[in-house]
Amino acid sequence: MKTDIPARSSRPVFVVGCHRSGTNLLYDTLLSAGGFAIYRGYLPIYKMLVPKFGSLRDRDNRAKIVNTWLRSKGYRRSGLDAASLAVKLLADAKTGGAFMRIVMEQICAAQGVSRWALYDADNVLYISRIKRDIPEALFVHIIRDGRDIANSLRKMGEFTPFFWNRRPGSLIETALYWEWIVRKGREQGLKFPADYIELRYEELVTEPQNTLRHLGEFIDHDLDFDRIQSNALGSLSCTNSSFRGEQNSERPVNRWKQALSSQQIAELERLIGLLLDELGYQLTAPSAKSKAPGRTLNQRLYTRFLEAKWWAKINTPLGKLTSVAPLELDKVSPVPSNHLTA
Repeated sequence: MKTDIPARSSRPVFVVGCHRSGTNLLYDTLLSAGGFAIYRGYLPIYKMLVPKFGSLRDRDNRAKIVNTWLRSKGYRRSGLDAASLAVKLLADAKTGGAFMRIVMEQICAAQGVSRWALYDADNVLYISRIKRDIPEALFVHIIRDGRDIANSLRKMGEFTPFFWNRRPGSLIETALYWEWIVRKGREQGLKFPADYIELRYEELVTEPQNTLRHLGEFIDHDLDFDRIQSNALGSLSCTNSSFRGEQNSERPVNRWKQALSSQQIAELERLIGLLLDELGYQLTAPSAKSKAPGRTLNQRLYTRFLEAKWWAKINTPLGKLTSVAPLELDKVSPVPSNHLTA
């Protein structure tokens, strides 16, 4: 593992945050600025591959992880040669961070750039582990109003917290999930104050120049707003997800005010008002934050369930039940199996 910390202007950047918080928008913003390797793949080392197959320090486990990832859509988007990449990963990827570093540095070399950024919202839960494996890592935690997150996750119907029941989470469950994951990210990130920053989604959308100037100083990178707008990669090219909040008929901030009833808003603020207030979000009923401890038994147990589920996944054999379906695997590896087991 590398121990020398390189110049800040060349250090890797991890974009993290709760789902639907604007992580994709922020990542596309960085790529549109230039100077970063362009990669739109998926490297879920800590949340999927290590829990599924075990520690990378074991060579058999490492071979399984390499074989699986080489069959994934994430590999196919890398543009790298599978055979040479497999050799390097099998020899040197003995931690999750080493795996990510090898892949991303080879992508950088292929594209002729010296810096990389990686997007995976769920890495917000693994900041400490990433920092242990990649000491020079910088983290940008983007945070969005939990009332908008709760409504968005419920509306999408993709948040299914119970593995024995695939029904989408309710408004209350999605709000509690937002609170839990934001607190987990802040708890870990604030241990590394020089290398961790929080951005508000609302400020990124409505005050992009000032927000990007602040972020650019933190990561030591030129985030020129005009150049970003001109390049407009990925989600920036989609009207509803770019820096056009003032011009959209449907503004991307404070949608909860129109989408939720007064009763729903009051219930959300009773549950997550303390964190909303802590983050600087205005409550419709300022007294709501003082009522947060008055949760029902089921609501308290739900938060503990989220914590226990996450802990068990990364610390017990239950992690082997992790699904790799999101990787969109090919049936056949691009590298012969004997090359991975030799």
